[in-house]
Amino acid sequence: MGVTVDLRQVFPYPFEQVVASFLRKYPNPMDKNVVSVNTVEERRDESTGIIYRKRIAICRNVVPEILRKVSILKVPSIQLEEESWLNLQERNMAIRSHCLTWAQYASLKEESVFRESMENPNWTEFIQRGRISITGAGFLNCILETFASTFLRQGAQKGIRIMEMLLKEQCGAPLAE
Repeated sequence: MGVTVDLRQVFPYPFEQVVASFLRKYPNPMDKNVVSVNTVEERRDESTGIIYRKRIAICRNVVPEILRKVSILKVPSIQLEEESWLNLQERNMAIRSHCLTWAQYASLKEESVFRESMENPNWTEFIQRGRISITGAGFLNCILETFASTFLRQGAQKGIRIMEMLLKEQCGAPLAE
């Protein structure tokens, strides 16, 4: 079946500041579930200027203990892979991430974009779509999808709050219209 979560947020800060904060967002004391984020590849396309990054995030396993009775869910951490394409000339960054853990049983994919806001060129729009689909867990598929959907929504909102806090700390009060 699968579940989709959509999110849109406008940050009243310039694109470059928002992207810099995003890249420094984790690990962060406000979200202890993200243990580490490591850049494993980074390169710049000389013809386009686009900066490509691949990062691996290690997160605590947040699956409820009752569901960890199922052996495949009993792992200490979860790995996520994030790829991003930063285009400073066009002032946008596309991000694609997916879960590496449990790939044979679940598909967790997010696609996000940071771009200059149409409302105000000094603001940055963030759009994210996450999709979770679980197979191979029998009757647990729907339960796990519901849990994952709730966790994804809460995680996205927490990520927004962290970004807002970082931006305020690093850049001061938001820009007015």
